Amino acid sequence: MRPLHRVAHRGYSAVAPENTLPALAAAVLAGATFVEFDVRTTADGVPVVIHDRTVDRTTDGSGPVAGLTAAEITALDAGGWFSPAYTGIGVPLLTEVLDVLGPGDPVELLLEIKPPATSGQVAAIVGQVSGAGLLGRTVVQSFDPAVLRLVGEVAPEMRRGLLRDGFDGAQVEVARELGLAYCNPRLNSVLDAPGTVAALAAEGVAVMPWTANDAALWPGLVEAGVAGLITDHTGELTGWAQNVSSGALSSSA
Repeated sequence: MRPLHRVAHRGYSAVAPENTLPALAAAVLAGATFVEFDVRTTADGVPVVIHDRTVDRTTDGSGPVAGLTAAEITALDAGGWFSPAYTGIGVPLLTEVLDVLGPGDPVELLLEIKPPATSGQVAAIVGQVSGAGLLGRTVVQSFDPAVLRLVGEVAPEMRRGLLRDGFDGAQVEVARELGLAYCNPRLNSVLDAPGTVAALAAEGVAVMPWTANDAALWPGLVEAGVAGLITDHTGELTGWAQNVSSGALSSSA
């Protein structure tokens, strides 16, 4: 089987609270080749790592991320909802995540900028990645093409990926227009359109679908030509990929 990217969705989120430093560190230990996480900007302009528009689901606080300061957000408990063992774990700053994932580690970063995001916010996020020396190891992705255009203006050399719900032949032209390195659609869309995977690959655009948690689907996705799988089950995917070296999937190499 050809090398398959093992993308840890919000870190190793099956074993630790999503988008926290323990989840991100666990992803590296579990063999992820990419660690995916989400970035939003606080009311005082600080990039923090959290998925939702509000802090309600994953912390003991409430309110919109954009309406709270970084000090207010980082003071919240972002681990207790997952397990008492993680009580007291906070929402990390982007700088903290870059410090954890950066030094001396080959793992790549799949950084999702959640919309809406202004040009200044995008520039601040990219600036922190650049300041950490991680531009070459980072792919910025978003559901919003406007965000990716802003990234391209700030750092033309930075790889970009477009997240999609649907997935059809039109994605090839979109990829050309945005200068994409990745097109990352919903899982079922890929299974229904292997021809689009091939067409994008011919343009040099890799496909990594989300969220591939059902191991029974992994062989079919590999056969469809994906470059990687975004999953909550990082360790399981690593073990599976390492154990599959020949046999039914060898024809996809």
